[in-house]
Amino acid sequence: MKRIIALIALAGCTATEPPLPPQLDDTCGARDYADLIGQDATALERVLLLGPVRVIRPGDMVTMDFRPDRVNFKIDENETIQGVDCG
Repeated sequence: MKRIIALIALAGCTATEPPLPPQLDDTCGARDYADLIGQDATALERVLLLGPVRVIRPGDMVTMDFRPDRVNFKIDENETIQGVDCG
C-alpha cells in the first residue's frame, strides 16, 4: 500500500514544459504582412522583411524558443502562405 501511495505522489512530480506566453499583442508587426496570407510563398521575395523572420514549412523542425520580435510565416504543402504570427 505504501508503494502505491509513493508512486502516486511521484506521478505528480513530473516535469512539464512551461506554456508559451499568450500572444495578445502584435509584438513583431505580423499584422503588416496579413495580406500575404493565401499568396504563393514566392511573395516573400518581393517584401522587405526587417528583423528576425522564420519560414515554417510542413515537416520543418523548429526551435521552441519564443521570440516576440520574430515574424513566423507558415507555408503549406502547396507553397501557399497559410498564416503569419509572432514568436
